[in-house]
Amino acid sequence: QLVESGGGLVQAGGSLRLSCAASGRTFSRYVMGWFRQAPGKEREFVAAISWNGGSTYYADPVKGRFTISRDNAKNTVYLRMNSLKPEDTAVYYCAARSQYVNDYEYWGQGTQVTVSS
Repeated sequence: QLVESGGGLVQAGGSLRLSCAASGRTFSRYVMGWFRQAPGKEREFVAAISWNGGSTYYADPVKGRFTISRDNAKNTVYLRMNSLKPEDTAVYYCAARSQYVNDYEYWGQGTQVTVSS
């Protein structure tokens, strides 16, 4: 089970840190990712991190503003979001997949992020 937290309402230019806590199994060997879905739009990839944190990947719209990290001892992954823009408004989802497959297998319920202009 993946549970996101940390969403909320923030003004443009502000920051938030999302957390995703895993329970029920250890995800230390899993690739962890963040996705988002804005109203009326398809879900899109935001960021991902390898099982040991050695590699990170970002979608172009968030490069340089968002940072993904993980603490395997706490079974938690984070998404630090800086310089937020109104277009970052979306429901943010945490997801996990085995490093041996391409599709994400486990998903959280999502947390709302709203950026006001």
